[in-house]
Amino acid sequence: MTDSQIIREIKDGNVELYSELMNRYQRRIMAFIYHMLKSAKLESLAEDLCSETFYKAYRSLHTFREIDATFSTWLYTIARNTVLSELRKQKAAYVSIEEVNMEPIISDAATPEQQLLINERMEMVREAINKLPEKQRSAIILREYEQMDYQEIANILEQSVSSVKSLLFRARASVKQQLEAYIEQDKSSDDYERMNQK
Repeated sequence: MTDSQIIREIKDGNVELYSELMNRYQRRIMAFIYHMLKSAKLESLAEDLCSETFYKAYRSLHTFREIDATFSTWLYTIARNTVLSELRKQKAAYVSIEEVNMEPIISDAATPEQQLLINERMEMVREAINKLPEKQRSAIILREYEQMDYQEIANILEQSVSSVKSLLFRARASVKQQLEAYIEQDKSSDDYERMNQK
């Protein structure tokens, strides 16, 4: 059954089918929430906020309209708003979305030094993303790591598609700028090593 068919059944009174929707999305929503809470050191709240998200979605299911958004997009929107509301309550300084399945794929042939360098670069990218304003950070995570299209991101962030593109452009430019000093330093170190090998 598709999400739409299940939702129609639930609206018709077959409420036990809601557990099927939860099974489909629980892991992804839990990971998304966990990521948003990570650097505010509130990961322990992830399970509660995940449950709250599904509870809110169930209570509001009668208002869900497929012509406005897919169920998954609607659910991500509820999850994001639930977390932001909690973070405001906790007076957290900023939202950070850490990675799940964001670890670099390292070739078996990579030397320990190369592996270390790749991991170090990934850590710097994560730190740069964590410093972005909340909407830029959410946009880049949803685009690059959740692989969502512009329209889905626009629906979740309650922005136009052109605003999402603008957020992504600024986010990428900011990450690049933050990493430039590191890249230059890394290049100088490579040049120095090459000179010593001659």
